[in-house]
Amino acid sequence: MNEQLYIDGAWRKPVSGQTIPVVCPSDGKEFARIARGTAGDVDAAVAAARRAYEGPWGKTTALERGRLMMKVGVKIAEHAEELAQLEARDTGKPLKQARADMVAAARYFEFYGAASDKVHGEVIPFLAGYTVMVKHDPRGVTGHIIPWNYPAQMFGRTLAPALACGNATVLKPAEEACLTVLRITELVHEVGFPPGVVNVVTGYGEEAGAALASHPGIDFIAFTGSPGVGTLIQKASAEHHRACVLELGGKSPQIVFEDAPFETALPVVVNAIVQNAGQTCSAGSRVLVQRSVYDRFMGMLAERFARLRVGTHDMDLDCGPLISAVQRDRVQGFVQAARKEGVPVLAEAQLAPNLPAGGYYAAPVLFGNVPPTHTLAREEVFGPVLSAIPFEDEADAVRIANGTPFGLAAGIWTRDGTRQLRVANAMRCGQVFVNGYGAGGGIELPFGGIKRSGHGREKGLEAMREFSVVKTIVINHG
Repeated sequence: MNEQLYIDGAWRKPVSGQTIPVVCPSDGKEFARIARGTAGDVDAAVAAARRAYEGPWGKTTALERGRLMMKVGVKIAEHAEELAQLEARDTGKPLKQARADMVAAARYFEFYGAASDKVHGEVIPFLAGYTVMVKHDPRGVTGHIIPWNYPAQMFGRTLAPALACGNATVLKPAEEACLTVLRITELVHEVGFPPGVVNVVTGYGEEAGAALASHPGIDFIAFTGSPGVGTLIQKASAEHHRACVLELGGKSPQIVFEDAPFETALPVVVNAIVQNAGQTCSAGSRVLVQRSVYDRFMGMLAERFARLRVGTHDMDLDCGPLISAVQRDRVQGFVQAARKEGVPVLAEAQLAPNLPAGGYYAAPVLFGNVPPTHTLAREEVFGPVLSAIPFEDEADAVRIANGTPFGLAAGIWTRDGTRQLRVANAMRCGQVFVNGYGAGGGIELPFGGIKRSGHGREKGLEAMREFSVVKTIVINHG
């Protein structure tokens, strides 16, 4: 079904009759094609979603919705290895990462399937003779535009809460990597959702994505991607006076105080920037280290960095290739500019020997003594590049950590309990981890940012609030 779109419960060819090549980042070779959906296909998908929402899906109980979603979770778990192999080849990520992604993808449907009948309203005390009820209604038809870095996870992360709330959906995955999205859509079809509840239109962002973002038949839109495209999404939403959730990346710090548990922190700090080749919105791309222990900690960190190995997805090493030649060149541009400006390189990982010449490889690089105002310390590289910044004291750490246009996540490493709370409360971001970073998908944990990292929340029960609207019913019964 790679070369077809899923609309109204059936697979169909795109209006354009055209396809888009799918390239494996490990060797740069085409190995599949996907349909090139355009505005006409988006129109058909939105119309199908509207019919479903106003028809059978709108009459489906929360319990029934939940049972369908739980079945999707089971299907994903049953096909986890097949999906992981496909995701690894499509994105270039090591197999171990792809396998972890499938666990998380299944968990989204399990979590929200179980939560679908637990969105309760309330009764508000009011005037004598009145009963006031507050309930949570679906938005209606929701649009979803997801990125290429975690296709399977993002499918679950954005669709599951929307479906749990009773919305009908239209999803546009990234053209660079969406084969697992299409395969999971096949599994969704097998489960038996009514036609039109889930629609998937593949295609280029400037065609299918733009058509979905600006479509007047969409009641709410969820987008994960770059700040630039997020601005376009928000403008399109404003044209139709509709709400949106935007998750737009970050420049997340990990703050290492002098009393930090070094042996615990070191592998986590490394993994937080190397995971998925640094192509993660919440990547820990800055490490702030107290000056009194800076040399010692950085020596240990550099040693670990130098031992990292980069290879093809099926080598299953520490790091795979970047998603595309464009992304590789962008990351290398940051690295080359920093080298030219004299920013010290403390360590660099090694590429495995005899890698395919056409692959999009970039070795992880650790830069030291990066000025807080430098581009490396302020802009999202979206690659395996870690910037180390020394700080003097707690106040200095907070100032540097908050001193970027982003505000998505942060990590704090210290044994001092009072400092943990002070610094966590001082962080201007959406998630803070203390003596850890990341949470294996963190399905239950509300996720999102402030400032240039976007607004609104995904994951956890907060996501269900985003995909629903509050309705107040006032009854005068005398």
